Amino acid sequence: MRRVFNFSAGPAVLPAEVLRRAQADLVEFRSLGHSIMEASHRSPAYESVHNDVIERLRRLLRLADDQHILLLAGGATLQFAMVPMNLHAGRECCYAVTGSWGSKAYKDAATVGNARVVYDGKPDGYTALPTDTELDVSSDAAYLHVTSNETIEGVQWQQLPDVPCPLVVDMSSDILSRQRDMSRVDLFYAGAQKNLGPAGVTIVGIRQSLLERVPNDLPAYLSYATHQAKNSLYNTPPVWNIYVVGLVLEWIEHEGGIDAIGTRNARKAAAVYDAIDGSDGFYRNPVDPKVRSMMNIVFRLPSPELEAAFLASAADRGLVGLKGHRSVGGIRASLYNAMPEEGVSALVEHMQSFARNA
Repeated sequence: MRRVFNFSAGPAVLPAEVLRRAQADLVEFRSLGHSIMEASHRSPAYESVHNDVIERLRRLLRLADDQHILLLAGGATLQFAMVPMNLHAGRECCYAVTGSWGSKAYKDAATVGNARVVYDGKPDGYTALPTDTELDVSSDAAYLHVTSNETIEGVQWQQLPDVPCPLVVDMSSDILSRQRDMSRVDLFYAGAQKNLGPAGVTIVGIRQSLLERVPNDLPAYLSYATHQAKNSLYNTPPVWNIYVVGLVLEWIEHEGGIDAIGTRNARKAAAVYDAIDGSDGFYRNPVDPKVRSMMNIVFRLPSPELEAAFLASAADRGLVGLKGHRSVGGIRASLYNAMPEEGVSALVEHMQSFARNA
């Protein structure tokens, strides 16, 4: 089998070592005589996997004692509703809309309670991010919600905002890609299918002070308090997906942890941006350089016809998943943790060769 370099925005590339481990454990896990997918979520075998994932996440993210980890289903999209349902407490929920996913989060929140957009980047095409002083947020707000990295538009908060109210962060597409100061984050969530594992499990981190705000009249599954009280075992969790997340976390630690991963990700992103900026305008990235994403690099060519040819020739070279989101078009290279530097080098070589011969 010849594995291609998969630049898809998600479900995304997984480390080859993780795939091989999962393959080896698929039929029989740890001499159980059956797969981990067949194990009861109440069994000691699965509980050890489950608890190990929680502890590795806590260690890698450097969480404080009052920050709890939940392992949930439903994808990050379910969190668009769960966050306001659990946290609004009759107060205003504030949203910085910096791209398509931030917009979706706000729209769902508006159906739940009193939600307000405190920054909207749409008039500028979602190519910039606000400063702290541009965020009209008071200490009375229930929270400010931001999307740390927008996969479609390619903007990323280099430093999370410092605001007087609780900070909620959708970290789906850049969690564990660089070291963040999690002491300023009160709730974060992340779908696994970009940097953590396969689609099907969502990581939620919530501070104890916010758990104490959760209302008692929510349906059980939609309450963060339910899941924290039951160690995310209130109902059957996505067992296989959580197991693979554990393998990815082991791989990250083996690679040197988040600091080492972050250094490598910065190097990968710099190589692609250098190819764009050094192309004399053949490739164009619309994002303010100060907030360019390290995870999702978007760019355009001089015409749609050239973009189609670029994608076709890239596929011939084993470079796939480069087509931009259908809402914006163009090209998008997703450089998540598991994308090897060899793949980035192959992409840069293709970009330079295509520009010379176009």
